[in-house]
Amino acid sequence: MVKVAFLGTGLMGEPMVQRLLAAQIPVVAYNRTASKLEALRVSGAEIADLPEKAIAQSDCVILMLTNADAVRELLLSEASKQQLSGRTVIQMSTISPQESQEIHDAVVAVGGQYLEAPVLGSIPQVKAGELQVMVGASPEQFAKWSDFLKNFGSPVLLGAVSAASSTKLALNQLIASLTTAFALSLGFVQRQGVEVEAFMQILRQSALYAPTFDKKLQQMIDGNFANANFPTKHLLKDTNLFLNEAEAMGLNVSGLEGVRKVLEAAQQLGLADADYSSLFAAINPQK
Repeated sequence: MVKVAFLGTGLMGEPMVQRLLAAQIPVVAYNRTASKLEALRVSGAEIADLPEKAIAQSDCVILMLTNADAVRELLLSEASKQQLSGRTVIQMSTISPQESQEIHDAVVAVGGQYLEAPVLGSIPQVKAGELQVMVGASPEQFAKWSDFLKNFGSPVLLGAVSAASSTKLALNQLIASLTTAFALSLGFVQRQGVEVEAFMQILRQSALYAPTFDKKLQQMIDGNFANANFPTKHLLKDTNLFLNEAEAMGLNVSGLEGVRKVLEAAQQLGLADADYSSLFAAINPQK
């Protein structure tokens, strides 16, 4: 049976480790904040005090971290690189295609294998094993690891490394843009005195409707953005990654630049760690 080193046990990482443990897959976990590991220790995970120690005890290494800098820090330190030969790295963080390719090259250079497998979904989907797992890998790597990735949800091979990270950013761009557009329409009808439910009934029956609208509706109405499954600061980070990549490709990103300004305004309101539906507070400020 494969033994997993799991680096990064935050909002998504912790329940992902719990799923592996429930499937009786041995895990050695590392987090830079040791206190975040206690629940996993109780559930049966081994705990490492250094990332290279976790890697040394594993067959494969999963990364679920905030950004590429954190991935490089934990995976590509000199101590960690010495442990990568013969091991497979499954990079599940949301990073740019270029960053993913660079990390791939660094892992392969020291004798390791690398595939990317970012996911679409949040904590409820993790717990239910219903994440959409986007895989960038060779067909041989996908054949070897797809059954393992089914512990998290439904893996789909999209192509070589960078294909999955590109798709993930494209989807997160839609999260940002759709939520911002809905928030603007919601704020508009509220201020015009239109009943919100009447507006929603029409919207739900139209081709304009997306389920995420109802998912975020009550939080926006209540102004309660606590218990974030996906914080505003992370959506802003992903929006910036998409903007950088899209601009370099010559795409017109002027619409998304406006979305970024809304996300930045939400952060300035002190909502960086709140649910990303908090962008409604920036679009529809209280008078």
